[in-house]
Amino acid sequence: MPNTILIVDDESESPIVNAVKRRLDQEGWNTQIIKPEGDRSIGDEFEALTLYTIEEKTPDGVLLDIRLGEYREDQFKGLDILQKIVNRHPKLPVLMFTQYAQGPDRETAVRGSLQWDAPVDFIDKLASPEEVVLRLRRLIGSTPDRIPINNYLYLDTNTKTVFVTMDETPRLIEDINGVKFDIFEELASTWYRSPGELVPFSRLERYFEGEEARGSLRVRIREIKVSLGKALGISLGASDLIINVRDQGYRLVPPKM
Repeated sequence: MPNTILIVDDESESPIVNAVKRRLDQEGWNTQIIKPEGDRSIGDEFEALTLYTIEEKTPDGVLLDIRLGEYREDQFKGLDILQKIVNRHPKLPVLMFTQYAQGPDRETAVRGSLQWDAPVDFIDKLASPEEVVLRLRRLIGSTPDRIPINNYLYLDTNTKTVFVTMDETPRLIEDINGVKFDIFEELASTWYRSPGELVPFSRLERYFEGEEARGSLRVRIREIKVSLGKALGISLGASDLIINVRDQGYRLVPPKM
């Protein structure tokens, strides 16, 4: 089945999973949800049905919950299934999905998900459906046409342009182009991979040459913020949108409007 995403979650009828499924449907993906028979969720049933379906349907990617089943031993069943997927299908993209927000359980989920030399990523269930689908597309290798920043800004990765949508018709922000677009795209892409993640200076300074790379980067960042602020009709200060974390790098914090 081409363009298929396999969803493995014991709460497949939850609002969170349904919202992700709707978003995948909107973007033209076929979705297949693993549903073992019976009234009670048992991790082993999810494992057997998941591995069988992968063999039969050869999906493009898998959205896999960390916890599968009602019993304590199923708390990290998704990690057991992931190991078998990686061993049998090392090139199959898998996005691990979890509600563990903090503490030892989250640390176990993160370590177990990201230890593999394979196209595997990790995301919280509280992430937006748009972000979940974007991360899946990145794993699969299908670059999204647009990266939304908030409800009023988005980047078009094909045309390398930025648009504001304060009105019904998207309006091009003409002076964010060239190096300024490359910088903003990298910040936006990193934020969608992991909200709040820092982009080191070195990753952004590579767009410049010479000893003044850091200074040139600072100027371009300031110009980006001025252009976006004008387009949005707001004033963006030092602690808005693109934040300089001293001696480390920059962090994108999309404005809430």
